[in-house]
Amino acid sequence: MARNKRRLPQQFQAPVAEEDKKKPVYRDDFQKNVGGKVREFGKQFEGKGKNIMYGLATIAVLAVLVGIFYAWNRRSNNIAQAALGKAIETSNVPVTSEPLPAGSTTRVFKTEKERSEAAIAEFQTVVDNYGGAFKDKAKYFIAVNQLNIDRPAAIQGLEELSKMSGEVGTLSKFALAQTKADDGKPDEAAALYKELAALENPILAKDTINFELAKIYEKQDKKSEAADLYFNIAKTASEAKDLDDKPIPMSPTAKEAKVKLEQLNPEKAKEIKEPELPPPTGGLPFG
Repeated sequence: MARNKRRLPQQFQAPVAEEDKKKPVYRDDFQKNVGGKVREFGKQFEGKGKNIMYGLATIAVLAVLVGIFYAWNRRSNNIAQAALGKAIETSNVPVTSEPLPAGSTTRVFKTEKERSEAAIAEFQTVVDNYGGAFKDKAKYFIAVNQLNIDRPAAIQGLEELSKMSGEVGTLSKFALAQTKADDGKPDEAAALYKELAALENPILAKDTINFELAKIYEKQDKKSEAADLYFNIAKTASEAKDLDDKPIPMSPTAKEAKVKLEQLNPEKAKEIKEPELPPPTGGLPFG
């Protein structure tokens, strides 16, 4: 596919041929403003040496180059974002062995493995062609999808990414903790969840992290520690209020924590009272 050629600024184009000089020359606003100011300054400093004019011309050229860089950077980011988004969509395509209705254009995969392989190929394209955050995010998604294909390779990838700071490092550590738990390694999983819970800004909700840690404690037969975490999650959520000092509905995680607590310590669960929410407004009562 042919690439669109970038249009060079007027000062970088070849000189206008003699026969073309009579043709009207079109300039954009940037060229008009910068060119006019350079000429205006030139008149003020005429006869005072060429150094000043050279300096002004350099400033104008640098301004153009900076503008070109930011425009190119925005376009590159948009392209990278689109490529990453397309790969994420592929990783979420439904998996089904059922035949689709005649004429359906819905994309599906027959197996998790097949879907993961397709997604990994698209994420790898992002890794190969873009850098920075896009590359790191694509590596994270590759590792997660590899769990369905090559688990040891996936774990190795998550371990490397979990050493990073920021969003990718946090998400990779969380995925690694879940993998350790699924693989029957609760001690390693608990250690990772504790590291995440200790972060000042873990990106993931603290309730989510602590809920997963409580589940690990249950597997380790640490019922008391698990109950304490479930209690703190549910109790805090039940007392939360908005900026108008009105109760906030408990999140699904908080509600599930309360259910778990009722199983482990029914008496302690009685201390948690779900918030009394005002009736919904906007509709007319039926009567």
